[in-house]
Amino acid sequence: MFVAATTVACSGNLDLTADGVYAPGVSGQGDTDGLIVGHRLMAAGEYELALKAYNRAAFEQGLNVDTMSAIGSANLNLGRLGQAERWLRSAVEEDPSFPPAWNNLGVVLMERGKTAEASEVFRRAYAADSGNSDEIRDNLRLALTMLENSDNTVLEDYQNFNLIRRGAGDFVLMSDL
Repeated sequence: MFVAATTVACSGNLDLTADGVYAPGVSGQGDTDGLIVGHRLMAAGEYELALKAYNRAAFEQGLNVDTMSAIGSANLNLGRLGQAERWLRSAVEEDPSFPPAWNNLGVVLMERGKTAEASEVFRRAYAADSGNSDEIRDNLRLALTMLENSDNTVLEDYQNFNLIRRGAGDFVLMSDL
């Protein structure tokens, strides 16, 4: 399967030295949160660099639901579906109430053609989020539609899954199913 990732709202060059992808007023990596840096790099489409920042955050903060989910999401954007699935499964084991990890695991499963399991995972994400996320609801709807129409003839208009993370911004995955 082909995964082409696009991100919402990003333009310009990355300035890694002065108020660029680092927190405002922070130049260099010394005191900067690797998750913040990684999120900004993801928004800029720099997935490999984001993965490095997330790995640094995991080293500094330990493996927790935020770092595991972030590493899984970066791997997903890099098309490393097996690695993404392993990290996201670990994240939901760590914290079963964390909707972004459930949702992003569902996206991985859809990309791997595991529609039935993905629809169940999206249900869990939607329940964990108390139905507050339009992106998760849309992903659940799409997965259920694909499950009901396994011939995929009805799905020409339904090719987008939303990858979400904690914090501002959404990552949208375009799936060529």
